[in-house]
Amino acid sequence: MNISQEKIDNLNAVVKININPEDYQPRVDKAIKDQAKKAKMPGFRPGMVPASHIKRMYGKSILVDEINNMLSDTLNKYLTDEKLEVLGQPLPKADDQKEYNWDFADNFEFNYEVGLAPEFNIEFSSKDKLTQYIIKVDDETLASRIKSIRRSYGKMTNPDVSADEDVLYSDLVQLSPDGSVFEDGITNTASVRLDQIKDEAIKASLIGLKKGDEVVLDIQKAFDNDAAKVAGLLKIEEETAADLKSNFRLTVKNVNRLEESDLNQEFFDKLFGEGTVTTEEEFRAKITEEIETMMVQDADRKLQDDIYQYGLNKVQFELPDEFLKRWLKATNEKLTPEELAGGYSDFAKNLKWTLIENKIIKENNIDVNYDEVFALAKARLEQQFRMYSPQGIDEEQLGQYTVQYLQNRENANKIFEEVKALKVFDFVKSVATLDKKEILYTEFAKLFAQ
Repeated sequence: MNISQEKIDNLNAVVKININPEDYQPRVDKAIKDQAKKAKMPGFRPGMVPASHIKRMYGKSILVDEINNMLSDTLNKYLTDEKLEVLGQPLPKADDQKEYNWDFADNFEFNYEVGLAPEFNIEFSSKDKLTQYIIKVDDETLASRIKSIRRSYGKMTNPDVSADEDVLYSDLVQLSPDGSVFEDGITNTASVRLDQIKDEAIKASLIGLKKGDEVVLDIQKAFDNDAAKVAGLLKIEEETAADLKSNFRLTVKNVNRLEESDLNQEFFDKLFGEGTVTTEEEFRAKITEEIETMMVQDADRKLQDDIYQYGLNKVQFELPDEFLKRWLKATNEKLTPEELAGGYSDFAKNLKWTLIENKIIKENNIDVNYDEVFALAKARLEQQFRMYSPQGIDEEQLGQYTVQYLQNRENANKIFEEVKALKVFDFVKSVATLDKKEILYTEFAKLFAQ
């Protein structure tokens, strides 16, 4: 067997593998004998089928399988031995298809295109300057969070007349263009949340209603042509909702209102535990602390995004783009040319950052251990639980959930990659110059959305 590499340029190469009968014959003979021992065929006792019979019936398919196995083993070993850092996977050379007899006497030659990772240098130091935002809570954000918490612990009431942010439990009936009921049209009983209505004029028409009142509703305009929300409200397919043009008659069956919880000791104890908070001032301070803790995470994400963009701009290198596009198409048969053209730029950016990330890890001896993976998985799960209850769950139960979560290979790999990325970001933050800048949350939100 002979294997060699023909370098096309710094990013592309062709690996040639030549396999002769003396290379594959021992493997094929063994595979035929193994199958003969396992075969069950009419006229032969189990395990007593002659190898020559197996070769005559299945020899070509066995030969094909063994050649493919040899190619895979040989190619992978060659790439490892030669320390070739490849992108994607080697692809059989499309314009180099040869015809073979598959008669156990062929000399095979297979050529594989390989995309090579570029060589580059990258070094972060104090000369690299980045902005680290310190987000402060503004009155609007604090008031909104307090209102949300009070409503979460509030009680449902049924006022006689609807007001802003109420929920109208209503019958919805599809109408024809002339205003009559559409025969066999869409009907549903659903809760219409006034805080989700985008059109102010339509929202105003739904305020001041009482049980039994009827209103003609332009449902698409009300939800700013959000097909997902219209579909959910009417219990129809999203595709149908997107094409829907009809008005609907809304008949109020009930007005529901979630009253905010009183700021009293019972409410404070439910939130923070008995006696932890006893005054409204302490409550506001606690919520401010909670928000600012969350904002530290927002600021970190912004800094991470900035490091990502800064790193991509700091080092310039090319990728074997044409090879990678062929590889993406080969591994995603349903990928259309339009999807490939539209998504390749983002794919290339993420691949470039992965190469930068791996180089930083290798050159600075950064490693990831299980304890770090477990700790991050636990923190992520705790965040999810706190979305539903500020009190969260106890440590022992959280630990059990974390173990179960990481038993899923996909989850474990996801958290591992996240830990790796965070350690790279932490390294860059430790060596670069971070200019700290205070900013109100409302202004930061605009900045982060850009």
